[in-house]
Amino acid sequence: MNTSMNTSTTVGMKKGNRTWKEIKRNKVVYLCISPFFILFAIFGLFPILFSLFVSFQQWDGIGNMKYIGLDNYTFLLTDYEFWHSITNTIFIWLLSTIPMLFLALIIAFLLNSASLRFRTGYRILYFLPNITSIVAVAIVFGTVFAESYGFLNFILNSFKLDEVSWISSPFWIKVAIASMVIWRWTGYNAIIYLAGLQSIPNDLYEAARIDGASTSQSFFRITIPMLRPVILFTTIMSITGGMQIFTESQILTGEGNLGGVGHSAMTMVLYLYQQSFFNHIFGYGSAIAWGMFIIILIFSYVNWRIVKLTEK
Repeated sequence: MNTSMNTSTTVGMKKGNRTWKEIKRNKVVYLCISPFFILFAIFGLFPILFSLFVSFQQWDGIGNMKYIGLDNYTFLLTDYEFWHSITNTIFIWLLSTIPMLFLALIIAFLLNSASLRFRTGYRILYFLPNITSIVAVAIVFGTVFAESYGFLNFILNSFKLDEVSWISSPFWIKVAIASMVIWRWTGYNAIIYLAGLQSIPNDLYEAARIDGASTSQSFFRITIPMLRPVILFTTIMSITGGMQIFTESQILTGEGNLGGVGHSAMTMVLYLYQQSFFNHIFGYGSAIAWGMFIIILIFSYVNWRIVKLTEK
């Protein structure tokens, strides 16, 4: 037994020596790529590990930390406001993600058409909302959904219809936030779908046309099945982004009224922001962040399993 342990130790030492020799021989290469890893360790890895450490502490962000073990996570499981923020976030995500991905798929299918003129211009126009400042977008949408002088209520009044309380209604505030998400991310996902569409062989579509398949049949029988990996990617990314909605809700409800009437627009990240930077409970805010991580992980895994089951 000692012989086998000594042999494994010797092998490990030899591998270690070879690794160091390899690093020394290519030190210039490693030196060139080191800034990325250094910056990632400082601004990426360290905050993640520090937030995990803080989640076991009672800390106001200034004074001394006090270790309280799992108390933050115990309270998290029974916190009504946290579960309410989860419900709001999931509802907004459903209102935005399903129509957003469907519209993105339709737009990508149209942009991929050989008969479409000015395709490059359309691609740029659809991608512009994604690179526009989200704060500026939220302010513009705030004027669109304003209750007294908003653009949508002006249109409703023009048709002699009753005004809608977009901001003060628990349901319509979610619709307003979802519409901002749809407007911003539809073009982005359309470009991703377009890249996936361009990898599908044209022979499949030509064979379908010869067999008399219509455009809609080609879309549902060829495009959707071939794009399944891309759809899975955009869905997981939409889950990750949708569970982190923050700016839209914050701008629409205002700094002094976080979450709107009855906290109907209180999302998980907004609740984290409130607990950490308004109430100065950084330990509990860190626990909320890790709770969000687990929720996003569960949703992503469930979605991945559903896609795998549909493939069988």
